[in-house]
Amino acid sequence: MSFAEKLFGSFSDRELKKIKPLTQKVLDLESKYQALSDSELQAQTPALKARLAGGETLDDILPDAFAVCREAAWRVLGMKHFPVQITGGIALHRGCIAEMQTGEGKTLVATLPAYLNALTGEGVHIVTVNDYLAKRDSEWMGKLYRWLGLSVGLIAQGMDGNARRKAYNSDITYGTNNEFGFDYLRDNMVTYKVNMVQRGHAYAIVDEVDSILIDEARTPLIISGRGEDSSSLYTQVDRFVRTLRKSVVVELQDKVAADEQADGDYVVDEKHKTCTLTASGIQKAEAYFKVENLAAAENMTLAHHIDQAIKAYGVMQKDIDYVIKDGQVVIVDEFTGRLMIGRRYNEGLHQAIEAKEGVKIAAESKTLATITFQNYFRMYKKLSGMTGTAKTEATEFTEIYGLNIVTVPTNRPNIRKDYPDAVYKTVNGKYNAVIRQVMECHEKGQPVLVGTVSVEKSELLAKMLQRHTRDFNVLNAKNHEREAEIVAQAGKKGAITIATNMAGRGTDIMLGGNAEYMAKAQMRKEHFCENLLNPDAPQEALPEEVELLLTEANGHGDTQDQNILAARARFDELYAKYKAEIADEAEEVRAAGGLFIIGTERHESRRIDNQLRGRAGRQGDPGASRFYLSLEDDLMRLFGGDRVQGLMGSLGLDEDTPIENRMVTSTIESAQKKLEGRNFEIRKNVLRYDDVMNQQREIIYGQRRKVLDGEDISAEMHNMLRENIDSSCKQFLAGDVKDEWDFGALRRHYAGWLTKDEDFRYTVEDYDHISREGIADALYDRGMKILADKEARYGTPLMRELERICLLKCVDRYWMDHIDNMDQLRQGIGLRGYGQKDPVVEYRIEGFDMFDQMVDSIREDSIKMLLMIEVRQAGVAPKREQVARPVGEGFVPGNGAPRAQGAPKGQPVRIIKIGRNDPCPCGSGLKWKKCTCAQYHPEQGQNS
Repeated sequence: MSFAEKLFGSFSDRELKKIKPLTQKVLDLESKYQALSDSELQAQTPALKARLAGGETLDDILPDAFAVCREAAWRVLGMKHFPVQITGGIALHRGCIAEMQTGEGKTLVATLPAYLNALTGEGVHIVTVNDYLAKRDSEWMGKLYRWLGLSVGLIAQGMDGNARRKAYNSDITYGTNNEFGFDYLRDNMVTYKVNMVQRGHAYAIVDEVDSILIDEARTPLIISGRGEDSSSLYTQVDRFVRTLRKSVVVELQDKVAADEQADGDYVVDEKHKTCTLTASGIQKAEAYFKVENLAAAENMTLAHHIDQAIKAYGVMQKDIDYVIKDGQVVIVDEFTGRLMIGRRYNEGLHQAIEAKEGVKIAAESKTLATITFQNYFRMYKKLSGMTGTAKTEATEFTEIYGLNIVTVPTNRPNIRKDYPDAVYKTVNGKYNAVIRQVMECHEKGQPVLVGTVSVEKSELLAKMLQRHTRDFNVLNAKNHEREAEIVAQAGKKGAITIATNMAGRGTDIMLGGNAEYMAKAQMRKEHFCENLLNPDAPQEALPEEVELLLTEANGHGDTQDQNILAARARFDELYAKYKAEIADEAEEVRAAGGLFIIGTERHESRRIDNQLRGRAGRQGDPGASRFYLSLEDDLMRLFGGDRVQGLMGSLGLDEDTPIENRMVTSTIESAQKKLEGRNFEIRKNVLRYDDVMNQQREIIYGQRRKVLDGEDISAEMHNMLRENIDSSCKQFLAGDVKDEWDFGALRRHYAGWLTKDEDFRYTVEDYDHISREGIADALYDRGMKILADKEARYGTPLMRELERICLLKCVDRYWMDHIDNMDQLRQGIGLRGYGQKDPVVEYRIEGFDMFDQMVDSIREDSIKMLLMIEVRQAGVAPKREQVARPVGEGFVPGNGAPRAQGAPKGQPVRIIKIGRNDPCPCGSGLKWKKCTCAQYHPEQGQNS
């Protein structure tokens, strides 16, 4: 704690003092609202909305709104907010992070600020870490909101646009961070406003806020399409890298030192997780691929592939960073231990790992739209979050998101015992001590949860434990399907559970066992759901239907389905039975000391260690925790282990003798702080670059929204025509010497859409009568006449639509290319640092130069498309040298010519001219004049 905090108190302390009187006001209103009937209580929602409309603020109505919601929760859910939960709700409303321990009821806490802020009608987004929690909370807490007259929506995978739009138009919307982010990106790719689903970003409550805003912030959201297929190059590079020798160093100070230190072809820096080719590696690469200079510009792609391949071999480890599942490389989340199905490493690293593991290499992708979570969540007018562990990342929350942390006290005192770390000389000595501790707890009936940092280490520990007992469960990325089942029973008497990274598991560990799981297990044993679904032949019931019915057995969604109602009735009966049975066992576990947490290694982040510890001591239960470490652990080995090794060596300790010393603890904490700082810098660096893109993104998306909102852009299109012509005339007719003006280049530039072959063919005598401005005016007048003629032929409404479509299509095409170009720029911009220049500043300068060039290209192509576009009736064959392109997406053949997909006959489509020497759009690879396809040469099909 700093001197200022000791003197004036921390932000959390000062905020709690301000919140305490408000909490008391809410509690004082309890008797007032208890006395109301159900209908009178429900009538408070429109009354509170009326107060807001009358000029009162949310802060003015907070005590009444919270008291109404609290009383309604008691009547609808049978739960009443504790005073500390009211405090947490006020902290959330004030735009802070409410740090509340595991088991303190954060799901219920969120209902208070959600109800209050939903009264504005702008919408509240409640963001969860997975679809299961979003669905559960929206159904469970949704009963409360609906009873109070508010609408509730759920955003889940697989929903169509109409369902998403309805959910976003609800007063309160539940969903995952990924779904919210991707919907935002998709909304900025639509052609019509009616296809947008989100309605704005007013207020968000982020559950497990540290997981979403910190852990996932290093990976931007990307919508991608299919790119180039370079699988053969990845395979070729992989064969080459297999021939290289690897050298490992603890820290890579500089390239020269690395070459001197290393006796291999590439150097792996374990601390910073980087790989670098040495001089011998570069020579081998140049000989293998027969290139003179690997660093030459034309060999950049090859050098990039080699860099990613050596990283795949040197840094990325199977069963730690990824696993092989169903013939695919699947990333393992380093913070939660879960499989990140659907996620891929970018910049070709994933393909390099696929080549290394000998699985099918997927094609590279092209980025269509991208945004970081930092910039997405910073769009909200007000942002708040909940978690059990946020304090260690306070600086990042404040600096990046402007969020301060309020540590809410627990409802019951925390009596968990946190023992000091035990440090051993070797990994073997550490694991032996862990086994001894596990068996000691097991024999006296105390449940044990052993946390590991990787799949590999959890399986190693499991093998060692098998020599003593087989009565244990292992939870890691390879068997995450049984996650809820394993975690739910981790608190049973004598239970032993080995788990990889317990962060954000979403299931509470109840002492004595989990009655919900036991009830479902009994229903499975009875084949209850199978009998409901198919009474005549239970064995023929589909497994997925059975699991869906079991899921609904303890669900909260409103339903009239008789099977679901019957399953819920049986579940309630069994739950009550097992709840009573485990009460005695829970007391025995408490007497044995509660849940004992064993950490087998310190994580890079103190927050993850605290999350593991937080699994014990839930809601005033007893518990204990201890971390067992060794000098061979990665964290100790890479960060300051030499001092501790020297101490243990001087003491002459063997591998089975631990050391508990303040110096050791401070060394570990220092190492973790260094890593946290480094990871923060990585995330901040990602954000610094994305901030440049974000400024450009806001300009492009802002312009798109104006077009989508139906603004008349005809004047803007005319300005584009004028600006483009003026710019081109300045370029081709530069200087005062008219004899040097390049009329041919100007004629060619506008050939086919503004100029004819006979234009601008002047004699010397004509030079006295022409001017740059006069030529520009003539071209502009010709363009305006073409547009006026089109408007006369097609009518004003269709002309406005054509202008809109032309601009949107050009903006989207160039923006997607710009994203890729900016990504290429970013990959090489770091080298500017060697020239004493800030890479981010250089990226910003060059990025905006590229952006200006993109804007110029958009102007020219938009007006060119508008001048050349023609409209015909569907079913009419196009003229020669024309190819039909539909207004909608995709092609539907008809009478030898495509028409708009899903459009009835008679609707307009676009036609864009194609030259005789241009490639035929059918994909044959032939020029149009050489190709004979029936699709784009209908007259040939008719002749034959």
